[in-house]
Amino acid sequence: MPIPEKVLTALKNSLEGDVVFDEVTLNRYSTDASLFVVKPALVIYPKNSEDIKKVVKIVGLHKKDCPDLSITPRAAGTCMSGGPLNKSIILDITRYMQGETKIVGNMAETLPGTFYRDFEQETLKTNQILASFTASRDLNTIGGMVGNNSGGEKNLRFGKTEKYLKQSSIILADGKEYEVKPLTKEELDQVMKRDDLWGRLHSDLFKLITDNLEIIKKAKPKVSKNSAGYYLWHVWDGQTFDLNKLIVGSQGTLGITSRVKLELVPVEKHQQLLVVFLPGLKQISQVINDVLTFGPTSLESYDQHTFGLALRFLPELIKKMKLKNLFKLSLSFWPEFKMFLRGGVPKLVLLVEFTGGDEKDLSQKVATLDKKLKSYQVTTHRANNDTEIEKYWTIRRESFSLLREHIKGKRTAPFIDDIIVRPEFLPQFLPQLQTILDEYDLIYTIAGHAGDGNFHIIPLMDMTDSKNHEVILELSDKVYDLVLKFEGSITAEHNDGIIRTPYLEQMYGSEIVALFKEVKHIFDPSNIFNPGKKVGGTKTDVKKYLSHH
Repeated sequence: MPIPEKVLTALKNSLEGDVVFDEVTLNRYSTDASLFVVKPALVIYPKNSEDIKKVVKIVGLHKKDCPDLSITPRAAGTCMSGGPLNKSIILDITRYMQGETKIVGNMAETLPGTFYRDFEQETLKTNQILASFTASRDLNTIGGMVGNNSGGEKNLRFGKTEKYLKQSSIILADGKEYEVKPLTKEELDQVMKRDDLWGRLHSDLFKLITDNLEIIKKAKPKVSKNSAGYYLWHVWDGQTFDLNKLIVGSQGTLGITSRVKLELVPVEKHQQLLVVFLPGLKQISQVINDVLTFGPTSLESYDQHTFGLALRFLPELIKKMKLKNLFKLSLSFWPEFKMFLRGGVPKLVLLVEFTGGDEKDLSQKVATLDKKLKSYQVTTHRANNDTEIEKYWTIRRESFSLLREHIKGKRTAPFIDDIIVRPEFLPQFLPQLQTILDEYDLIYTIAGHAGDGNFHIIPLMDMTDSKNHEVILELSDKVYDLVLKFEGSITAEHNDGIIRTPYLEQMYGSEIVALFKEVKHIFDPSNIFNPGKKVGGTKTDVKKYLSHH
């Protein structure tokens, strides 16, 4: 859908930033890390928040005459759900709205287009870190982390981005910028008296939450992490009203975040890694539950397919580790080679990481855990040096990239890529999941956050075969039915986007989805912000936008 000439003229004449619509640019913004292709009509690189406000006002002014006009904010494009794709206007915040990171005490303020890798360089100068960093930490931005409510390998101990977003600035549908911070009931009462969008929004949202408090509480997923839907259960706790809890994870559907303030945690000086090789899945819950009593920082996992990929593409793995010594790295695989000779390839590898300030205490903790786990007749290995530790983490982090880069004729297909159930259900859940997957004769890897029961399943598929388009919808139905049978969530970290929005009713039921629609209407009555995500997306959209290559 082309942008009407009057809208294009208004944008060109008003903005300091760049307005671009050449074919090369539009094609580049047609994809992210998902399975979808959605070609936009226009890409805008806003110079600052004033530019964003102008874009919102212009789109709002012309929306009635041009109903297809809308705005989707985009950061690094690493989303696997199709979150930053739109057929109208893409607002890329990474060209100009980045940097300017200011750190005071344990709080860091920055712009949403700031790449995490640059942000971390600044925080490390104060010996602090944003603990919710992701596996794509070298690629993603802070704004993307807030929009998706991202998490990573340290979530088990430290939690997701929602825990660290303390204050933000957001541009709403009226084209004005507002400061979002926690409010006491007295402060909330004052805001609700205002006769503007900000006042009405708080008033309507507070009423929605308090009128439906019981069903909202009941709807909260019974898992440690969730990125599905709007987080209505977190906004009002009876004492504090905090819109940041709703904005985080909203994928730019409620407004456009222009600045964020995040809490940092101290970097811990020492780390120890215990690797656990599970020959089967029967003991996984007992092993995980025992490990959790020791308070690890991370409890990650990957399956035999992932480990096979690492061996198959060893030279690339070495490059990613920045190691030139092939002999040294090969020696570091000796524990695995010995294990393979004795008992074959393990079904699952667990990485148990401990961090802290006292190295002796960590060593004692790892030794005690190691001894305890031996009673399950599982093989364990204590990583002896930084090379070994880096090897295991590189395998865990790079499996998706290895798949994407090397398998010809098929591509990585993230659509059931982020499911979560409580760890006590894993012995029943994982075999049933594998039975469903194996019905379709797929090549796939399973990696994830075992301590949370959160697994990333990435199949390889030939997207030129239209039968696979049907498989994606069919398999999603089956997998999500299984997830919900075990009281889980269809997405723990990666969010809804195009791929999962149609399944929110399957997860929450029609009553909660109706509340989600009401939330969207309260913030965005004209539907100008990232349409089709969180509410309004259908399986027809999934079929329509699936890639054919």
